[in-house]
Amino acid sequence: MPRLVTLYSLQWGDLSLENVCAKAKEFGYDGLELGLPDHLDVRQTDPEYYKGIKDLLGKNGLQLHTISSHLVGQAVCDRIDERHKGILPAYIWGDGDPEGVRQRAAEELILTAKAARSLGVNTVVGFTGSPIWHLLYSFPPVTGSMIDDGYKEFARRFIPILDEFEKLDVRFALEVHPTEIAFDTFSARKALEAVDHHPAFGFNYDPSHMGYQGVDYVDFIYQFPDRIFHVHMKDVYWSDTPKQVGVFGGHVPFGDPRRYWNFRSVGRGKINFEEIIRALNAIGYQGPLSIEWEDSAMDREHGARESCEFIKRIDFQMSKHAFDAFFAK
Repeated sequence: MPRLVTLYSLQWGDLSLENVCAKAKEFGYDGLELGLPDHLDVRQTDPEYYKGIKDLLGKNGLQLHTISSHLVGQAVCDRIDERHKGILPAYIWGDGDPEGVRQRAAEELILTAKAARSLGVNTVVGFTGSPIWHLLYSFPPVTGSMIDDGYKEFARRFIPILDEFEKLDVRFALEVHPTEIAFDTFSARKALEAVDHHPAFGFNYDPSHMGYQGVDYVDFIYQFPDRIFHVHMKDVYWSDTPKQVGVFGGHVPFGDPRRYWNFRSVGRGKINFEEIIRALNAIGYQGPLSIEWEDSAMDREHGARESCEFIKRIDFQMSKHAFDAFFAK
């Protein structure tokens, strides 16, 4: 059986969950990846609330295997400033005191694991933020101890969260992404080591965030075969010629044609999805392929529909035998 193709609902947060379900069904998706906080309130404790969500998805023929908390997770380890006020619920932001924001975000992640359990879901995708992202470019010179201290802070804040996830038999899948504690293969390995290979910690694989950096995004799958907990299908285009704005993205918005790279609808960028499918087959990944649709230059309904069709067309299962196995008589 081919893998499920699901739609991540975060980019559809302006619509009700009922509307998103109806559109996902119309576009041909097999399920949803529910994005917080727009389509799920993890503060709810009434079992009927979670039953209502499952019934709604079931009515539309949609499955649920993952919920995601990117925006709240970002605040757990970040250097908090006014940017976070724009992405966090008011009850997380509170008075804006940085440590208070981080503590409330951590508590919300634990509630997210409990909500996942109530929904029968065992994977939460999200961000961690990073206390050392601002040290990415080493000038003024950054010492090794400064980086090590950042990973220690990440571990101090996240291991208690992961312990609670483990108690609930729920996994946390960090989306490897710029501004997070892990943004390429090297930093992903350091993050895994920092939490002592905690069984509840792994990765949400999204090739788009590595491709434009020049990171071997297919090799990443082979490097962490037992830690790929979830997969985002997202495409990105980067230029073959010099542009006005380089790989860091500059101070221009997504979609600006002066940028070296921009996200694109799946199949319209430079990501080699054929090799990704083969690598996922090789490591035995059978979870959903979730479309995180982002393309500033395209109507999102057109893009969501064509992305679903594209992934369903290229996905295939690994052969159970070598092609030449029947040559021998």
